[in-house]
Amino acid sequence: MLFDSHAHLNDEQYAEDREEVIQRAQEQGVTRILNVGFNRKTIEETLKLAETYDFIYAAVGWHPVDAIHCTVEDLDWIESLTDHPKVVALGEMGLDYHWDQSPKGVQESVFRQQIRLARELDMPIIIHNREADDDVVRILREEKAEEVGGVMHCFSGSWEIASQCLDMNFHIGLGGPVTFKNAKLPKEIAVQVPLDRLLVETDAPYLAPHPHRGKRNESGHVRLVAEKIAELRQMSLQELARQTFANANRLFRIEDAG
Repeated sequence: MLFDSHAHLNDEQYAEDREEVIQRAQEQGVTRILNVGFNRKTIEETLKLAETYDFIYAAVGWHPVDAIHCTVEDLDWIESLTDHPKVVALGEMGLDYHWDQSPKGVQESVFRQQIRLARELDMPIIIHNREADDDVVRILREEKAEEVGGVMHCFSGSWEIASQCLDMNFHIGLGGPVTFKNAKLPKEIAVQVPLDRLLVETDAPYLAPHPHRGKRNESGHVRLVAEKIAELRQMSLQELARQTFANANRLFRIEDAG
């Protein structure tokens, strides 16, 4: 039982073989997937996937790279979608200082509005953070995000940052980079995070784990992530999978969390 807690299987990279990709994930023991929509197009496609496959759930939010295009109407639309029975989280949201496509002030405003919406709706949030550790932590704290918690998606920061996020009721999501040969920091985080606050993910089609690095990622590859973390923590894959599966179900309030 593996739960890929962050994927984008709606991506056009799967246009020719999406069904086969999903089938391969099931063959690798992936029994639940959270697919994440982050703008108008991807949210609509994410909901279609969730409605087609009973084991795929949906998150809806607005990505910081696209923040400049986010309107009040978009946020109202996202709020309306939270009534959908398969929508279990808001996001991904946050800050991205790598791609210079949306001004920092605009990113921050859209981020804050989504946290406030999540608190109103009492829904967990999925955080995108790229090269913005201090500002992300500050905003989460100022907006009292600990009231809803969530997951630091594809976490790449230090243990100091991870500790602050854990203190604010967040889980730590780890993906392909934990398998990279010279990725020291993710490996350290994988060992230090309390087991009941750890999630595994792919971010498919991005960040494929070793030995698929540089190629298109798939949800089935979350097994490679789980195997590496189990190895680092000196525990069985079965136990690591069971615990992270339960963690994701509990966070996203999906029944039979185990």
